[in-house]
Amino acid sequence: MRSSNPVFTRRGFSRDGGYAGFNAGPQPQTGNPYAGSPANPYAPQPGNPYAQPQVGPDGGYVAPTRPNVMTIDSVVSRTAITLGAVVAAAAVAWITDLPVGVGVVFALIALGLGLWQSFKREPSPPLILAYAVTEGIFLGAISNAINQYAPGAAMQAVIGTMAVFAGVLFMYKQRIIRVTARFTQFVLAAAVGFILLSLVNLVVAMIGGGNGLGLRDGMLGVAFGVIGIILGACFLALDFKMVEDGVAYGAPEKESWLAAFGLTLTLVWIYMEFLRLIAILQGD
Repeated sequence: MRSSNPVFTRRGFSRDGGYAGFNAGPQPQTGNPYAGSPANPYAPQPGNPYAQPQVGPDGGYVAPTRPNVMTIDSVVSRTAITLGAVVAAAAVAWITDLPVGVGVVFALIALGLGLWQSFKREPSPPLILAYAVTEGIFLGAISNAINQYAPGAAMQAVIGTMAVFAGVLFMYKQRIIRVTARFTQFVLAAAVGFILLSLVNLVVAMIGGGNGLGLRDGMLGVAFGVIGIILGACFLALDFKMVEDGVAYGAPEKESWLAAFGLTLTLVWIYMEFLRLIAILQGD
């Protein structure tokens, strides 16, 4: 099973069948992208103790101890750096009262950088940080604009995003959320439909003026925003599984940057949906 997150899809950080928990036991080598293939530069040799996840005295998972591999700590640190760049850039855009039009330009640049990184064969920290800065500038500009007629919307969106992250992490760790092949297929299909509807709504609004299909205002806009947040939460669960599989298989440490990039994309999605939802609710 592969992730529906385009950042991870080509990396193959997935175990076949079932779901992964933070205390997952040893997994078979089938499907391990970092084991068993002579063409894989990270493939373990016969007798290599890092060929699969290890089991500690208490039966729990023990991360590989060889150097230069992805770990939870490395993912957390890279994610903190990436999100820190987003927050810092957003703060600058907010303080300088950057026009929304300029923010949209940076949003387009961020989109291009994000697509560039998504299709690169290797993660590029400078490219990922450049995406974080440009995305942060856009978020700061749009958040400031919305906050002027919906006071407190930005802070509420931040709190909502943090709550969703913590909630999904807890449910994933407790195995309440099970990332199966069916779950992944459902989330992917729902996301494609959501994005297509959003694009149609935008095109109709540009051609006919007004609010297009009405997906971003009124009760229909509220329902659409809630669906967007739920989809973002589902993508978080997929991201958590991809990170865990990368750690379990001893992926190269540089892949931690890719994990940070994927998590940042998802958190930005959730924040934007919260921001729009709160703006609709306060505008009614």
